[in-house]
Amino acid sequence: MLEPRIIPCLLVHNKGLVKTVKFKDGKYVGDPINAVKIFNEKESDELMVLDIDSTVEGREPDYKMIENLATECRMPLCYGGGIKTVEQAIKIFNLGVEKIAISSVAIENPKLIIDIAKEVGSQSVVVVLDVKKKMFGGYDVYTHNGTKKTKIDLEKFIVELQSLGVGEIVINSIDNDGIMKGYDLSLIEKIKPLINVPMTVLGGAGTLEDIKKLIDKFGIIGCSAGSLFVFKGKYKAVLINYPKKEEKINLIKGINI
Repeated sequence: MLEPRIIPCLLVHNKGLVKTVKFKDGKYVGDPINAVKIFNEKESDELMVLDIDSTVEGREPDYKMIENLATECRMPLCYGGGIKTVEQAIKIFNLGVEKIAISSVAIENPKLIIDIAKEVGSQSVVVVLDVKKKMFGGYDVYTHNGTKKTKIDLEKFIVELQSLGVGEIVINSIDNDGIMKGYDLSLIEKIKPLINVPMTVLGGAGTLEDIKKLIDKFGIIGCSAGSLFVFKGKYKAVLINYPKKEEKINLIKGINI
């Protein structure tokens, strides 16, 4: 039975967890394995882990780190960072990861989506699109942690991704990253009608009410967040947290599932 998913997103930098603001100024928030253990206890729906160094540094994924995360994780795990070949993807799946996320390589080599999907199934292939508002309307797509602007048309590319066999699309708002003032609902309203596969939204959640607004407006959707699940209070003390079962029920109340 399908229902909205609430997904912590953890960013790995220099082997530690960080949280960024508009993709900059990463603040150290702890050890990845400790965070996974806590999210296990809190029965998180899923977990997304993105290594933000691998692609920028042009290196392979850190397979040992991935293995340690997958061994500890008791929920579906999505890993992204540095994946450029089918062989790398298969190696990661063999370590116990359920989904792999790609970003820049999906733009540079879209055929890779077809090739990975053939090996592991479309449901396990996720594309993350980092988007930023244009000055005069519309959105640009960026890669390499928001440092490289692409020339692709966001809406056309979303349609193309689905024709290639992508199993899930993650829309990550650079403008809202770490701001904790809510998701960019107008962005999702613009592109949701184009998406026929599971969709996850990332960037901006600061309260559970922000998640509720997203679910109330768009129904069965993935609600991902970073800051919301690693900070607490107005001074942003580092504290791993996740909605309790009763809170989750209230968040999805009224959704036909």
